[in-house]
Amino acid sequence: MSWKIKQKLRELLAAETNLCGNHHHNHGGSLSICLIYPNQYHTAMSSLGFQTVYRILVESQEIHCERAFLPDREDAEEYRRSGISLLSLESQRPISDFDVIAFSTSFEPDYLAIPKILQMSRIPLTSSERNQSHPLVIAGGAAFFINPEPVAEYIDAICIGEGEEILPALLSALTSPCDGGRSGLFSLLATLPGIYIPALSNQNSAPVQRVSTSGNNSIPATSVILTENTEFGDMYLVEISRGCPRGCRFCTSGFIYSPFRYQPLKKLITCIDEGLRHRNKIGLVGAAVSDHPNFEELCSYIVEKGGKVSVSSLRIDRITPPLLTSLKASGHKTIALAPEGGSQRMRDMMRKNLTESQILETSELIIRHDILNMRLYFIIGLPGETMNDLQELVRLVKAVRERVLEQARANGRLGEIILSINPFIPKPFTPFQWHGMEPMGSLEKKVKFLESSFRSLSNVRLKMESLRDCYLQALLSRGNRLLTPVLTAMAAGMNLKKSAKLCGIDTDALVTRTIPLDEALPWDYISSGDCTVLKGQYQQAFDGEKRP
Repeated sequence: MSWKIKQKLRELLAAETNLCGNHHHNHGGSLSICLIYPNQYHTAMSSLGFQTVYRILVESQEIHCERAFLPDREDAEEYRRSGISLLSLESQRPISDFDVIAFSTSFEPDYLAIPKILQMSRIPLTSSERNQSHPLVIAGGAAFFINPEPVAEYIDAICIGEGEEILPALLSALTSPCDGGRSGLFSLLATLPGIYIPALSNQNSAPVQRVSTSGNNSIPATSVILTENTEFGDMYLVEISRGCPRGCRFCTSGFIYSPFRYQPLKKLITCIDEGLRHRNKIGLVGAAVSDHPNFEELCSYIVEKGGKVSVSSLRIDRITPPLLTSLKASGHKTIALAPEGGSQRMRDMMRKNLTESQILETSELIIRHDILNMRLYFIIGLPGETMNDLQELVRLVKAVRERVLEQARANGRLGEIILSINPFIPKPFTPFQWHGMEPMGSLEKKVKFLESSFRSLSNVRLKMESLRDCYLQALLSRGNRLLTPVLTAMAAGMNLKKSAKLCGIDTDALVTRTIPLDEALPWDYISSGDCTVLKGQYQQAFDGEKRP
């Protein structure tokens, strides 16, 4: 047993403040579950979804819950050198000793770590290889209820939907007697709402209904473990809404979490008061936080209580002077805005419902409140995009920059504009799911054009996400079970290109192909609203029709 590994895990645990009142008494449950985020600790414990699932498990009297994470490179080498299997955080116990291991993630790239973690835990990779002596492997999170097929063969049971609604029935089934071994358990779990059993997919043609919470009746998700060893170490997080009412054609938030739900003001005030007991900064979480009807009031309340408010990005048409006053008082030096489309044609195509005048007026409003730095999010490679659209993007950024320069002349301080530019990635359950990603060569030319266009502008900084990483994300978003051996090869250390060649997979065909509207999709078995609505929106985008 490696002392170095155990000591590091103990140090991480000691640095935490656990707000779950009964976590110290969570050792007598009849069912042991190891909750695993397939990424490193710093990323995992920054996830409010992961923390929410942990709270639900810990609060169950019949469950003994611990956590585990993907080791960093140094720790992975120590595991290899010492010959031990992956250990849990709380008791440094082998993962393979648990009754259930539960993966939770919202991001497809984390799929790559699932076979690595199973291998490090000495658990057979696929469900078909495992027997009664092995842990049950379950999974959930937004990535899994968008398209779990690339990793479906690794998993015994997948939660399709929101954990708060699915877990009570699932935990009840797992802690109840069941005849028939693994096959009997699979048959039982398949009857539960929102549970998908990949091993039975050929036997059951009925769609799996995505399950959602009822909105106002749910408990707001908040931080339950505080630690400095995360991206949001100085914050207490509060989810104020779920989903998005806008329905942009490229984004899953407006579709997989439909309908848009927001927490009542009274509940949120209670959560904020609790959070201010532990941290001076409150992070308000949601895909569309500024669409909460009491958003401005919430920000003011936090500041009036002596706290600071933090938000990731704001809807351009929801920014007001009182809101900016609260953000300025909270120490915000940068405001993040998401025009997304560089030209009006592209913004209309994606159904962003924003005009250039709104973008420029909001930029001026922000600058007048002495918040001089802006982060602007744009997407390139959108369906139908031309170089004219990119030229419009450059012109728009220069127009924003002129407003920044005017303010700099007035107060002697020059603000910075950070351009965060990412390529379009087709996502399941969006109107653009059928449209392929732009080929890499074309995207690389567009990136070079933008780099040359902004290189001479001293206060404009371009940040591009890795095109290779985006290509992989698109592959996992659109892929099927043919990718499983590719992921297994990558877990063994092979790169994507070599793994795909070894497995005979044409990744370009999965990533860049535009799929006919009448073709079956790998994720069609997940029932989520009316597909005819998505098809209608897709066709409207190319017909140039406005949002109804």
